[in-house]
Amino acid sequence: MTDLNIGYVLLCVFIGFLTYQRGALDVWGSLFMVLMGLLIILSAGFNWLILIFIFLILGLLSTKYRHEYKKSIGVFEGTRSAKNVISNGIVPFVMAAFGYYDGFFGGFIGSVATATADTMASEIGVLQTPRLITTLQRVEPGTDGGISIVGTAAGIAGAGIIGLSAFLLGVCPDPFKSMKIAVIAGTVGCFMDSLLGAVLERRKYLNNEHVNLLATVTGAVIGILLA
Repeated sequence: MTDLNIGYVLLCVFIGFLTYQRGALDVWGSLFMVLMGLLIILSAGFNWLILIFIFLILGLLSTKYRHEYKKSIGVFEGTRSAKNVISNGIVPFVMAAFGYYDGFFGGFIGSVATATADTMASEIGVLQTPRLITTLQRVEPGTDGGISIVGTAAGIAGAGIIGLSAFLLGVCPDPFKSMKIAVIAGTVGCFMDSLLGAVLERRKYLNNEHVNLLATVTGAVIGILLA
């Protein structure tokens, strides 16, 4: 277990305040993010938390990208809540807490890569007319279960950034394994999100938070298997 340096605490609080001030998270979302960040530092180390910060930065940038157009077609998400933080962050948090066990670093990378790939695929993919993953019929941007070439490419790129970052941060010492885990787990997890969205979320059996949670679980399981 890592000692909790006061500098890390202040940095977490500052980033929490920044995400709230920039409108990325509401008050409770920012508070939960700070709490989970501190617990990740204690259980795994500050370098693992930086990987979460990279996901947050990529998510913020992709959300803000062409936000006026997204607003005009009614798909701009704007401020996210504690539910979003928990549904995307609880699995990486659990993986970090058990990171000292063999393979769980892969679950951490896989779950963060999935969250990143899904966010970037969703935010960038709405710029192109998507197709429903189950039937390949054209659907409106923002439709649950919709996929596009642009969105898929953005998602894979995001997962790749997580894989490279995980190696550079020392979460995984092998660059090829780190990239393999992130790209494969992130891509499969992202498609799982779309599949669940098309089959269950559209029928109101699950909501967006449930789908995000199950997708990150998928990414974590694949990451552990590939580690």
